Amino acid sequence: MTHQLRFDHIGITVADIERATEFFVGLGLEIEGRAFVEGEFIDTVCGIPDSRCEIVMLRPPGGETALELARFVRPDHVPGSPEAMANELGLRNVCFEVDDLDAVLERVTADGYGLVGGVGIYEGTVRMAYVRGPEGIVVSLSDRIG
Repeated sequence: MTHQLRFDHIGITVADIERATEFFVGLGLEIEGRAFVEGEFIDTVCGIPDSRCEIVMLRPPGGETALELARFVRPDHVPGSPEAMANELGLRNVCFEVDDLDAVLERVTADGYGLVGGVGIYEGTVRMAYVRGPEGIVVSLSDRIG
């Protein structure tokens, strides 16, 4: 039996949804929608009774896989591990391919976000760097070379 799969979205829970939205829009994502979700659906799916969540859906130009930012209004968020490194279990980064890695890195560092390590080159074909964004979110940025 086969199942059709489509990668719909990646969800990230944040405390400051405005700052996180601004960061990802600055990387080139576009806001697809914004809403509050509460009631039986979200309570059932999340397993958190009486929850209320603000959601911002972002997509890259061209409409590929979405990025969902969620801020819990109730209950309050639970702190994560904002300094997590790549070997800590769990979702560690979201990767975007960009046209000009150096220009994007210059812009995000000017906005106060720093590199986790440095810029690496993989087999002469891809340049990549990890940037630690708002609330410790690690974004991998890459561009093709050669």
